[in-house]
Amino acid sequence: MNLKDYRTHFIQTLTPLYDAGEAESFFYLTLENRHGLKRVDLVLQPDFHLSDHEIQDWNQILDGLIDFTPIQYLLGRTEFYGLEFQVNGNTLIPRPETEELVQWILFDCERAQRTQPLRILDIGTGSGCIAIALAKNLPDAMVSAIDVSPEALEVAARNAVFNGVKVQFLQQDILETTDLATQYDIIVSNPPYVRELEKQEIKPNVLEHEPHLALFVADDDALVFYKKITQLALKHLPQDGKLYFEINQYLGTEMVELLKSLDFKSLNLRKDIYGNDRMLKADR
Repeated sequence: MNLKDYRTHFIQTLTPLYDAGEAESFFYLTLENRHGLKRVDLVLQPDFHLSDHEIQDWNQILDGLIDFTPIQYLLGRTEFYGLEFQVNGNTLIPRPETEELVQWILFDCERAQRTQPLRILDIGTGSGCIAIALAKNLPDAMVSAIDVSPEALEVAARNAVFNGVKVQFLQQDILETTDLATQYDIIVSNPPYVRELEKQEIKPNVLEHEPHLALFVADDDALVFYKKITQLALKHLPQDGKLYFEINQYLGTEMVELLKSLDFKSLNLRKDIYGNDRMLKADR
């Protein structure tokens, strides 16, 4: 089949479920992932032909999208902070908001004057996107990362190798942790923070396919991970060590009060690109 004709079929099949722009974006993401071609290449090669095997592959992706499986899982890869990451159903798909958190940390690190390498810990690393992006951009830093899921850590370890960085990965349930391995200059975390009551706001592709272990917390204890991590940070950050969180947009005030109650200083609540309270930084 001619690829140009398949494009029409692909987009028409998806438009009852997705808007036309999103359906088109899925087509071109698949085109680049499967054939190394961009939009302009399709214009330059209007007679590009798909073999029966290639059509079968495309149809599997199309069926997955009809089932609202995230395109990143179907392709097995996504991009985060200019780097490529493997993802699967054991890891959350990295979000643009989390890129903003990484950018904030890097900006602060560039301004700081240090004589010793930074020691950084990422708690709840998932695909490893935060830890690996920091290690890539801070090559002298010693970066460690914790996750409760061995399957997620396998993905994160492969991502570290692929991106040419060294990160120490540890399987650990942070809620059961009483002590961390060492002292750190920076602790960062994007832990589960979506309350059960907010499930109705979650799109089907996320709700039905991304790991709930990494997403949801009980309505009556929504800050459970933040409380535990903050308590550990009290013991394992030096004076002026920094704590960075990605947070639930509805709980910014509660997060500020939590850190204030534990005598953290210089609290800075920051909005994301969508205008939501999404990031919080504090000094020990």
